[in-house]
Amino acid sequence: MSIDTTCVNAIRVLAADAIQKAKSGHPGLPLGSAAMAYELWGHHMKHNAKDPKWADRDRFVLSGGHGSMLLYSLLHLYGYGGLSLDDLKEFRQLGSKTPGHPEYGHTIGVEATTGPLGAGMAMAVGMAIAERHLAATFNKPGYEIVDHYTYALGGDCCLMEGISSEAFSLAGSLGLSKLIVLYDSNNITIEGSTDLAFTENVQGRMKAFGWQTLEVEDGNDLEAIGLAIEAAKADHEHPSFITVHTQIGYGCPAKQGKASAHGEPLGEENVKALKENLGWPEPDKSFIVPDEVYAHYKELAAQGESAEEKWQKLFADYSAKFPEDRAKWDTFHSDVDAKAIWDNESYWQVEDKPQATRSLSGQMLNRLKDMIPQLIGGSADLAPSNKTHMNDEADFSKNNYAGRNMHFGIRELAMAGIANGMSLHGGMRPYVATFFVFSDYTKPMVRLAALMKLPITYVFTHDSIGVGEDGPTHEPIEQLAMFRALPNFNTFRPADGLETAAGWYLAVTSKETPTGLILTRQNLPQLAGSDREGALKGAYVISEAKDAQNMDGILIASGSEVSLAIDTQAELAKSGLDVRVVSMPSMDLFRQQPAEYRESVLPNAVRARVAVEALAGFGWGDYVGLDGAVVCMPGFGASGKGPELFKHFGFTVERVTEVAKNVIARNKK
Repeated sequence: MSIDTTCVNAIRVLAADAIQKAKSGHPGLPLGSAAMAYELWGHHMKHNAKDPKWADRDRFVLSGGHGSMLLYSLLHLYGYGGLSLDDLKEFRQLGSKTPGHPEYGHTIGVEATTGPLGAGMAMAVGMAIAERHLAATFNKPGYEIVDHYTYALGGDCCLMEGISSEAFSLAGSLGLSKLIVLYDSNNITIEGSTDLAFTENVQGRMKAFGWQTLEVEDGNDLEAIGLAIEAAKADHEHPSFITVHTQIGYGCPAKQGKASAHGEPLGEENVKALKENLGWPEPDKSFIVPDEVYAHYKELAAQGESAEEKWQKLFADYSAKFPEDRAKWDTFHSDVDAKAIWDNESYWQVEDKPQATRSLSGQMLNRLKDMIPQLIGGSADLAPSNKTHMNDEADFSKNNYAGRNMHFGIRELAMAGIANGMSLHGGMRPYVATFFVFSDYTKPMVRLAALMKLPITYVFTHDSIGVGEDGPTHEPIEQLAMFRALPNFNTFRPADGLETAAGWYLAVTSKETPTGLILTRQNLPQLAGSDREGALKGAYVISEAKDAQNMDGILIASGSEVSLAIDTQAELAKSGLDVRVVSMPSMDLFRQQPAEYRESVLPNAVRARVAVEALAGFGWGDYVGLDGAVVCMPGFGASGKGPELFKHFGFTVERVTEVAKNVIARNKK
């Protein structure tokens, strides 16, 4: 048996042992895909276990994240981050370095959190976009300091999910030739044969998307796999898709080729039979790896160390010859200078006239683009409506990868996944945009961004029934509550220009929390009491009661309803009722404030509270309590002019005044 075959089988055996010890996991993919993963990592992929964050490394995304033991076995055998045999033995256990699905930032060498099928494919597209953009921005003739590939490995399940088709379509249109996808084609899913629901010509689909398509008939033929990867690299016009025909659960006589190999341990006897079938030493024992296997992986790892040494020399020469570009490189790969934005008074200036917060957002974006050269992004074909076009900047396309304006097409889900990949790659500060109601399409990938602590900016416009004539299909209702419920996500709904500027400041200076900017279509007045420091605390007193020590109640609102609350305050004063108005652009930020500050804004002693928001009322109970009330949407919206809809659904001074009077009266009894 050759050392290559033995090293492939080491991946299989370690995966089978770890899954069996955990009594949980997915052995099918690691057993079937071990050969292609070994060939890729050992002979084609540029990586260095001693420097997992090397800027010019090739990226590898295991899109089929359930096969995580494939990745953990490779990381262990290459010596990544001291991932020990004991770590493999703790697979899927609480607090281990080897969780059930790969988690970015948790296990060294994991490039992306994967598990939601197809997501890894979109993130790989984002990484390939980042590579092309940075290469176009920084490379000089003879100094190609950005020159690497992105590889993704996934199976039938990833190819069925719609996100992969969205992302692959865009990748083909963009000609991302440094992107190579390995398709583990084993014709099996959890329920059985893929023929139950998946009989399409996948190769034909990928060709139609504009990809080079290659095929390997035997998933254990290392030479054929290697030739396919080299052929993929030789195509400089198209991304490449390599179908590798494998058998799920390969090597286990009782499980090979069967659906039962997918998502359950093989069983002690079957693990032993696997090892015997593979000719593995001491088949009765677990986690046995011959010394020659470790020695060979060490030799393979040394190639990566040499590759980085060569690159570091090139980068040092580049830095000396092009100091301005090196300084720009450092800017791209550093946190945004928050102080420079905070101290830039021109950034915070807002013209005193009614404007939609989406328009104000566009102004802020165009002020920030020159201050943050790594800022890049765009919309799902809605830039003119979302106001997310960067003026005087080129479009990113296969004819100009240096462009900063992205055109994602009508592909919201892939757009969000691609942004994750761009952020994961490093050197970029991505933003994406769509109508708020269509944030539903982005949600799974936004959740992954929050989980991975990626500070991506989401511009969600047309934020309420103010959308108007397009009707209930386009009027968001429950979406704000959905994002407020998401951990590690800042939902920010500004009331005017200064608050909008604060929202963008929050988004671009965040280090590990994504931000959603929730913006209006309709014009809003600029508010006299607006305050950027208060906005960044999530809530503040925007219009104080005349006697703050003896106020009758508090009105709380966000976004377009803040001005309504202020107008209601004036109306209540005519009846001798003295109330405070609180602008709450971000519940998420307000919850993070010290108790003393929260008490200063919403004193516990004042129980007469009314919240006003033209969306679902879910979540406002935390702030109005049992003694207060919420003026909110009772259901879906309707088609009609925006002002008419606000009146129809009761978002008027008269209605809010009536509710407030009743709440105040009830609390005085």
